[in-house]
Amino acid sequence: QVQLVESGGGSVQAGGSLRLSCVASESTYCMGWLRQTPGNERETVATIYTGTGITYTSTSVKGRFTISQDKAKKAVYLQMSSLKPDDTAIYSCAAGRGCGALDYRGQGTQVIVSL
Repeated sequence: QVQLVESGGGSVQAGGSLRLSCVASESTYCMGWLRQTPGNERETVATIYTGTGITYTSTSVKGRFTISQDKAKKAVYLQMSSLKPDDTAIYSCAAGRGCGALDYRGQGTQVIVSL
C-alpha cells in the first residue's frame, strides 16, 4: 500500500499562487493530482510519468498549473498560479502503476480561492 502525504493547501485571493506537495512512501510509475469541487465535479488536474517525466495537464488549468517531481524524494508538486474561484476544490495526490490507473490517493488538501 502506497502512502501519500500532501501539504500546501490553503486560502488565497483570485490571481494568487499556491504550491502543493506530495511525498510517496515508495516509487510508483505515475503520480498526479486530482480535484473535487464543492459541486462534486471530479477532474484529473495533472499527471507525470515518474520515469520519463512526461506530463499531462488538464485544459482547464493549462498555462496556469505546472506539475513537477523530485524523483529522489518520491515527491510530486503542483505549482498553481493565476488562481480562480473555480479552482476551489479538494486536491488529492494520486499514484499508481499507470496514469490511467491511479490506484492510491492521499487524504486531500483544501484549496479555497476567493474574489
